[in-house]
Amino acid sequence: MRTAPETGRPDRQVRAVRLGPRSVAALLLVSAIGVAAFGWPLLAGPSSQVSAHAQDAPWLFAGLLVLLVGVVAAAVSEGGVGPKAVAMLGVLAATGAALRPIGAGTAGIEPMFFLMVLSGRVLGPGFGFVLGSVTMFASALLTGGVGPWMPFQMLSMGWFTMGAGLLPGPDRLRGRAEVLTLAAYGFLAAFAYGTVMNLAGWPFLDSLSSSVAFQAGAPLHENLVRFLAYCLATSLGWDLGRAALTVVLTVTVGPALLRALRRATRRAAFEAPVTFKGTEP
Repeated sequence: MRTAPETGRPDRQVRAVRLGPRSVAALLLVSAIGVAAFGWPLLAGPSSQVSAHAQDAPWLFAGLLVLLVGVVAAAVSEGGVGPKAVAMLGVLAATGAALRPIGAGTAGIEPMFFLMVLSGRVLGPGFGFVLGSVTMFASALLTGGVGPWMPFQMLSMGWFTMGAGLLPGPDRLRGRAEVLTLAAYGFLAAFAYGTVMNLAGWPFLDSLSSSVAFQAGAPLHENLVRFLAYCLATSLGWDLGRAALTVVLTVTVGPALLRALRRATRRAAFEAPVTFKGTEP
């Protein structure tokens, strides 16, 4: 087992936000609502008014904020979030929000994705979900990208970052093998992010104007074929650019950033118990 150079003790995974039972329940609830919000049109009947739900995003956003607060509150009640973790969350979210406008989404050039992968890996799935959602919220405010798509972006980025924290071998896998694992995850997850975001807007296309538009009441397999064609026609280039940049930055900058994040979490001692020492009069 590798050892931390500062202490000589085993270099184990330090999690700024531990996942206790209440935190897991809150995350599962958020994810279940997110899956329903993204996927319900695929199961809609022919008489459903799909377009009538195009303006439901503000309600989803309000509910997401409440549930996100619930995740944090559950972690706080279980001792998983302290002031150091909140400070780390603020720094990483601000950095990610500042990175996003660099490419302004041009050809999928979004450098914030590699930071989310590495942060989720080092700090764990609970921290990762909160970080991904908060970063996307902050970047939307920074770039003026506030709209009905924002709650879906927050959910997708939360899942994206959380997934990096769920990768196997957090205490054993190090060095080149870990970097390549993260690069592979970033590549696949970048495509998954784009695909999920496509699903958020695709059902509301005008079915009369496109052969790849959603057809309410059509068999599921037919709509899935239309959706695949829609993704290939509209977003493949963007997703490929995002995935390629994530891989390049993870391979080149990743090792140094992983070491810096692990050093910061060790020194912050997120999991160290707080004690108070009194002095004798």
